[in-house]
Amino acid sequence: MMRKTMLMAASFAGALLLAGGAQAAATYRNPVITGFHPDPSICRVGKDYYLANSTFEYFPGVPIFHSRDLVNWKLIGHALTRESQLPLKGQRASRGIYAPTLRCVGDTFYMITTNVETGGNFIVHTKDPAGEWSEPVWLKEKTPWIDPSLFFDDDGTVYYTRHDGGEKGGIVQSRIDVKTGKLLDEPKRIWNGTGGVWPEGPHLYKVDGWYYLMIAEGGTSYDHMITVARSKSPFGPFEAHKGNPILSHRDHPASPLQATGHGDLVQTDEGKWWMVLLGVRPTRHDGKNKHHLGRETLLAPVTWQDGWPVVNGGKPLALEMSAAGLPPLSPLPKAPVRTGFDQPELDLHWTFVRGPSTGLYSLAARPGFLRLNGNQASLDDVATPAFVARRQQHLNARIAACVDFKPAGAGQYAGLALRMNEANHYQLRIAGSQAARRIELVTRVKGTSTVVASTAVRPGPVDLQVRAWPERYEFSYVQDGGKPVVLGSAPTAALSSEDAGGFTGVFAGVVATGAPADVDWFDYEPLGD
Repeated sequence: MMRKTMLMAASFAGALLLAGGAQAAATYRNPVITGFHPDPSICRVGKDYYLANSTFEYFPGVPIFHSRDLVNWKLIGHALTRESQLPLKGQRASRGIYAPTLRCVGDTFYMITTNVETGGNFIVHTKDPAGEWSEPVWLKEKTPWIDPSLFFDDDGTVYYTRHDGGEKGGIVQSRIDVKTGKLLDEPKRIWNGTGGVWPEGPHLYKVDGWYYLMIAEGGTSYDHMITVARSKSPFGPFEAHKGNPILSHRDHPASPLQATGHGDLVQTDEGKWWMVLLGVRPTRHDGKNKHHLGRETLLAPVTWQDGWPVVNGGKPLALEMSAAGLPPLSPLPKAPVRTGFDQPELDLHWTFVRGPSTGLYSLAARPGFLRLNGNQASLDDVATPAFVARRQQHLNARIAACVDFKPAGAGQYAGLALRMNEANHYQLRIAGSQAARRIELVTRVKGTSTVVASTAVRPGPVDLQVRAWPERYEFSYVQDGGKPVVLGSAPTAALSSEDAGGFTGVFAGVVATGAPADVDWFDYEPLGD
């Protein structure tokens, strides 16, 4: 009996291990890409999947992810890495790059998006999504609007679809020459949606001889939803699905995932259908939902019934979802907690505000350190400060950095920062003068800055730390290997979209203003979801 049990256990374990170490996991967890990764768009090449997200005022723009299983995504590059592709100077928070669409045709990848305050809609392309992308091909439009999409039909015709007309507008479409950006027709209104505000985020597909138009409605908050219509012609008339919306959590206030919408469909190599979409994980503050990590990327199964897509069997999405129908899951190695700044370039997840921070940081000035060349721009300004940051991707986390900074007087400070936008951010920083140096906790909420706490500190490097919980941040520091000193705390609610406004999420990083500062290391340690 024991031998039989052992054989059964061995057989079961063997069944879990597939080629390349992949596992036939029973479930996967939403979000599949955590933190500020909104407006996901997806395409497939063979067994490889590629995904893009919007980035608003952050640089570089439009991260490109790769996956073999739709669950585990690796950041491989960005579509917009040069100022010539991504002019952001002077753009307000939550402007810049809106929802992209990523499509793969033959050996070429196309990404179309909107630079809201500088230029409108444009296309870039590449044959290597992890490499450099082309210069922008700007679309020649009289009245450009947001959320552009491309559909490449079987006969070689390319259709350009976008939102038009503001909050109560609709979806327009024309044929396009993707090489020149010239529209071959005047944009024609093809669907107004089902009556929800902001009919946007359109994507056109062709399945079994039908053209399906899938859009987002209701605004990208708690009334968000996905609706669909179909036609035998790409220009309609489009018949709305009687079962719309095909996905919304607006009637499920207890769900841990909210604001679900803005989806894109993909069919696996095995013929299964899936949807990537955005959603948020709110926390409760005084009885109200508020989210500060931003809109994240979710994954949901799709089946077809009577010629219409059905998302997750018509049920709300959950944090834990069945992996049935997915390719074998291949978890990625865990990212290291510590960045030691001992490589010649920063990793791909590091991000700047409104520009590449050219000249504002160096990895060579002091080997093994990140040198921040603090300029006069601060996090309060619509500018490019010496701020090197990454997304906060977990509600529970430890974020820390060792900062060596010698301020010479007023207007000079450096340390850790949590940024939502110019009017809402927190800083744990070194300030003062060489003779009277101090650590201070400064909160900026709705444009008003407050020194919450301040204490004198000895000369030398200081370890600055933020402990993040779903409802608050706790700020502390350590010097000379001593015990941590807690300086204070602040609520996450003030950095939420509900309170601070905007479409982004919290970025955690190091900042210097008015003078150079050196960062020995930076830690980002997930401590839960």
